[in-house]
Amino acid sequence: MLHINDLIYRIGGRLLFDQATAAITEGRRVGLIGRNGAGKTTLFKLILGAISADGGSVNVRKNISIGTVAQEAPGGSTNLLDTVLAADTERTDLLNRSETATTPEDIADIHNRLADIDAQTAPSRAARILAGLGFDEPSQAKPLNDFSGGWRMRVALAAVLFSKPRLLLLDEPTNHLDLEAALWLEDYLSSWQGTVLIISHDRHFLNNVVNEIIHLEALRLVKYSGNYDQFEKTRAEKQLLDAKLRTRQLAERRHIESFVDRFRYKASKAKQAQSRLKMLERMEPIASAVENITTTFKFPDPDPLSPPLIAMDDVDVGYEEGKPILKKLGLNIDMDDRIALIGANGNGKSTLAKLLSDRLKPMAGKVAKSSKLRIGYFAQHQTDELVAGDTPFEHLRRLMPMTTEGKIRSHLATFGFDKQKSDTVSAKLSGGEKARLLFAMMSQEKPHILLLDEPTNHLDVDAREALVQALNNYDGAVILVSHDVHMVELVCDRLWLVSDGGCKTFDGDLSDYRKLLMEERRQQRRQQRQSSENDNDEAGNAPKQNRKSQRQDRARARQATADLRKSVRQQEQNIARLNAKKDDIENKLSHPDAYAGSTSDLMALQVALGNVKRDIEKAEETWLQASEKLETAN
Repeated sequence: MLHINDLIYRIGGRLLFDQATAAITEGRRVGLIGRNGAGKTTLFKLILGAISADGGSVNVRKNISIGTVAQEAPGGSTNLLDTVLAADTERTDLLNRSETATTPEDIADIHNRLADIDAQTAPSRAARILAGLGFDEPSQAKPLNDFSGGWRMRVALAAVLFSKPRLLLLDEPTNHLDLEAALWLEDYLSSWQGTVLIISHDRHFLNNVVNEIIHLEALRLVKYSGNYDQFEKTRAEKQLLDAKLRTRQLAERRHIESFVDRFRYKASKAKQAQSRLKMLERMEPIASAVENITTTFKFPDPDPLSPPLIAMDDVDVGYEEGKPILKKLGLNIDMDDRIALIGANGNGKSTLAKLLSDRLKPMAGKVAKSSKLRIGYFAQHQTDELVAGDTPFEHLRRLMPMTTEGKIRSHLATFGFDKQKSDTVSAKLSGGEKARLLFAMMSQEKPHILLLDEPTNHLDVDAREALVQALNNYDGAVILVSHDVHMVELVCDRLWLVSDGGCKTFDGDLSDYRKLLMEERRQQRRQQRQSSENDNDEAGNAPKQNRKSQRQDRARARQATADLRKSVRQQEQNIARLNAKKDDIENKLSHPDAYAGSTSDLMALQVALGNVKRDIEKAEETWLQASEKLETAN
């Protein structure tokens, strides 16, 4: 479907691709990864034909529809549902033609084609996609201009998903989403029927959506089978093998060079020495497995304070007098808390964050805080508040006027800024560098609480891992709002659910929360079907069937869902088999003999246990998806 052959491309004199080659077959879900600035978005522009290559070629099969989300948010007075429906240009054209067609043949052709593309169900399909991305039914009837840029980008994403292109290109699709919408998109794309190429730094998303990885490394495109975890494992093994081969080759070169040095001037050995010199010339060097420099973070540890850091008693908070968004909050935060705020956008997560950071005052109730409490607050929109002509050093110097230059530069260095980057104006910093500057600024007073609202949007995978490590090494409290499941799972041990005008502890982990969301969606669909059936009954359109036809309908329904029911049963059996295998391995590991034998046997058992646990998780997810489809079909 897509072939990239010997691609060469330069930008501003810098070489981005050099003889890069890759092929993507139809039906594959591919993750395009690489460090920030490696050329991922540029490759998308080359595929779309927005820019031209300096050499080589980028070929997409003819007559293939390509879908992508524009960088600018859509706007206008058209409502959300109609905006998404308009993305199916064939349906729109057929509907327009149906209003002007006059001949019986044209009318028949139009209506047959409308039936072929399932046009009748288009509004319900578009509404389901919008609902999955966070738009309830009243919101779907509102015009685009009623929403902020981030929400309108969700509409653009909904439109391209609804259009079902043969080749779907998505550049960081979760950046404008909350956790709930990101989980929905993950499920939706994991069963995508076409070909999809996704730029993402979200490893959990990549692990659950893609089945191939293309890595931009050393100006080339290198393909790996499997998800992100499998890519990391395969690449590490390849680098280890290359390092061993390189060591062996260097030893061989030294041996040959030693022979040449000893005998090149002896007549009896000159021929052999010349032969070995030619051997050295033919010997292709194996590249050294040099790891990219990984970004490091270090948040300064605060002075200890007695618990609780914050205590709320019956607190109401909102933006208009008498209209609180959150009511009766009774929450405590201590120094060792690691809390993730979950709940759909619009339910009040940002409102709670602003209350905690003193950007909003309570309307009622009491918030008790230590007079020495310091809070570091990060929000992505703060990048707009940076002074474009000032350097990171100048930003920090304003915040730390009594601090020496050496200490300021030392603090910046803990967030990856060397002297050159510290003296680069912020207008020339990348999105990830601006985010790191905000981390440095928010932490310069050694805060007791780090309040982070979507901190990973412009960070690559390595930087995200560095942030996870820095947060886990930090001695204060962390309050996190993030769509990055991987980060939430590794950093936070408590979930606060913000919904229904309040905030309470969620009793479970993110896996339990995902199941809750799926159940809520099933209930909503059942209610919608019931409402639709009731409307039909009231309109007198309910079909009047006799018992025989009803039995026939039920038989057809059973036949239609036979494959789904079979899949559910198979997954249940698979889960039972895997659990039995896990129990067997755990029993072996619990026996003292396992630790008295060889280390390799013990490691094999531990690896097998990790593999079977991952298999169980995947099988349970497949079972959940099949169960949900069966529930919908019924």
